[in-house]
Amino acid sequence: MNTDSKSLSKPIEQKDEDEIDLLALLFALLRGWKTILFFALVGLLIGVLYSRYVNPTFKSNALIQIDDKSGGLPALGENISDLLGSEESKAQTEAELIKSRMVLQPVVDLLHLGIRLSDPEVDALTRIKNNRTDTQVNIPEGVALATADGNVQVSNFEVPQSNLNQSFTLIRSESGTGFVLSSGFDDYKGQLGQAHQFKSVDGIIEITVNNLPDNGHTVNITKQSLQTTTDSINSALSVVEKGKQTGVIEMSLTGANQQQVSLILKEIILSYIGQNQSRGSEETTKTIEFMESQIPVLKQKLEAAEKIFNDFRKQYGTIDVGKEAELLLTENSQIDAQLNELKLKKADLTTYYTEEHPLVIQINDQLRVLNNRKQEIDNKITGLPEVQREFLKLSQDTEINREIYLTLLKNYQQLQIAKAGQIGFARIIDLPINTYKAIAPKKLQIIILAMLLGAMLGTMLVLLKNLLRNVVKDPERLEAKTGIPVIATIPRSPLLTRLGKSKKSQNRLLAYADNNSLSYEAIKSLRTSLMFGMTTTSDSAQRAKVILITGESPGVGKSFISSNLSEVFAQLDKKVLIIDADMRLGELHKMFNMTQDNGLGDYLAQDVAITTVVHPTIMDNVDFMPRGQHPHNPASLLSGDKFTTMMTELNAHYDYIILDSPPILAASDAIIMSQYADKVLMVTRYDKSIEGQVVYAIKQMHKANVQVDGIILNDVQQGLMSKYSYHYSYAYGNNN
Repeated sequence: MNTDSKSLSKPIEQKDEDEIDLLALLFALLRGWKTILFFALVGLLIGVLYSRYVNPTFKSNALIQIDDKSGGLPALGENISDLLGSEESKAQTEAELIKSRMVLQPVVDLLHLGIRLSDPEVDALTRIKNNRTDTQVNIPEGVALATADGNVQVSNFEVPQSNLNQSFTLIRSESGTGFVLSSGFDDYKGQLGQAHQFKSVDGIIEITVNNLPDNGHTVNITKQSLQTTTDSINSALSVVEKGKQTGVIEMSLTGANQQQVSLILKEIILSYIGQNQSRGSEETTKTIEFMESQIPVLKQKLEAAEKIFNDFRKQYGTIDVGKEAELLLTENSQIDAQLNELKLKKADLTTYYTEEHPLVIQINDQLRVLNNRKQEIDNKITGLPEVQREFLKLSQDTEINREIYLTLLKNYQQLQIAKAGQIGFARIIDLPINTYKAIAPKKLQIIILAMLLGAMLGTMLVLLKNLLRNVVKDPERLEAKTGIPVIATIPRSPLLTRLGKSKKSQNRLLAYADNNSLSYEAIKSLRTSLMFGMTTTSDSAQRAKVILITGESPGVGKSFISSNLSEVFAQLDKKVLIIDADMRLGELHKMFNMTQDNGLGDYLAQDVAITTVVHPTIMDNVDFMPRGQHPHNPASLLSGDKFTTMMTELNAHYDYIILDSPPILAASDAIIMSQYADKVLMVTRYDKSIEGQVVYAIKQMHKANVQVDGIILNDVQQGLMSKYSYHYSYAYGNNN
């Protein structure tokens, strides 16, 4: 009886769960090389297919320079430059303007970029087969697309607002000279080469189709909204300043057609330059318009002042103005000239800014100072004789009006000259050229990257599988986890494995199928270990040695170990009985090519003699008790007195009794029968059994005060990929 709780083995110190065994991970990857290779090949295939599916991408570059200031006006004089003002234009600001709808819309309208054509008959397989597909070409005359059955040419397509971004279908009519435009709900018929207007429920549809494919080949046509089109252009357009504070902007555009990309980028540059020149001359034009409106008014005021002054002189003759009056007049004249100049600047500024602008406020302050001084001079002049005072006043008005008129007329002529030679502050350095060198896809890089990603995915799956399914592989680790020694490692028999796949194979015992294998020698080594582990005492000299063989779960090879262990014990001229104690699903009878009838279940459930359930086998000294019928309460039957009586009776007739019990995690039968066993052995399967299940099964035995004497690691596979193959690689056998 094996229930001494004091003799239960204690688990040795376990390794830190967080410790990573790098060598174990390496061997796990080596064992999973097929999975890694499979995903690498899948990645390679995907990379090749993708590189053929994607159209080549081409790129065009151009350079423009942004000057800080306009070069025309400063050379004409500081006064004109002050009148027009000077505003710096930064490259970053201009880069954003280039991507605006103000610049892009003229290009969209000119090249009909809002019209999108597509061939629905070009699917993914066709693209992969052809390695590239034709794309539409936009020129000022219209949009064209090449198909397998001919070309599509559309020179105009306008739809109502509600139909923007909606796909229509074009197809050549049966007559061959017309077309049919379908929206999915309505069909519109027209003639090729003619402009048409169709009235729909949402508005007017305008279209001009010049050519269509033959053979009923359909084409999809869509009119994109301006926002969608400009967003599409901006997604492929790059506008950045080269260097820092260089004022040089590099523009680049990518697309599937080299000529198309260069044409679109060129038109964007020309549109921007045109907008830039318009902005550069706008300020000068407004100033000239203001002067043209003021010159006739000033001329009339000058003529009126001169007439009044001449009439006064005729009436009173020449008046000798005193020295003081001359000085006052001179100063007053200068002040008036400054006032007029400031008023002119203020009038110019107020066309662009409000009264709260800092420049306007500054001029108002200067005007206030000069007006105060003028008031002082006027007070002094008031003391002069009335005639002299009138003379001074008329002379002053005439001089001021003449000065204002001549100054404005001079500036007007200078601005006319400046406007004639004025240019924008942006100039083209390099226009785009066709290189016909694809920048994408980089097929070799894509293929290599896809293969590496596939290999990485396979590696992750192998590691994840190894992490989630921590299977039994290392005997030392298993001993550390359970505290139970691994008393035998049974190698896999390749020959028996092949025979097991054949339904014609009748005998699966190693002694008959593969008696020269390492597996057979390992079974013999297990027999030796058990013989020396079960010492004979005075009270057990006449009693059979009972060995209970169980496992944590089904499929670990209990029947294989039990049957072959019985055979090697019989070689020692010992009487052996092997009992299939799994009355539920036992299949030990298949190992001996016998039936399951008349076995343990029949003896425990019915009133039959024990001799009727014990059957001889083809092997000498080996008897077999099959599982018999499937009772409803096998655990209760095993706990009854009849099983005890049976074991007592059998002990007197056999030297070794081997009990093949159900798995521990599936039933409690093994715990019940362990009280009759001298040795309790647990079979676990290499690279299949889960460590956690083995540990839990042993804990369940320990809770029932049952000691597991040893673990048998079954079906160990030898190979370079196995870190632990050394456990049996030196086994000795007859290879003759």
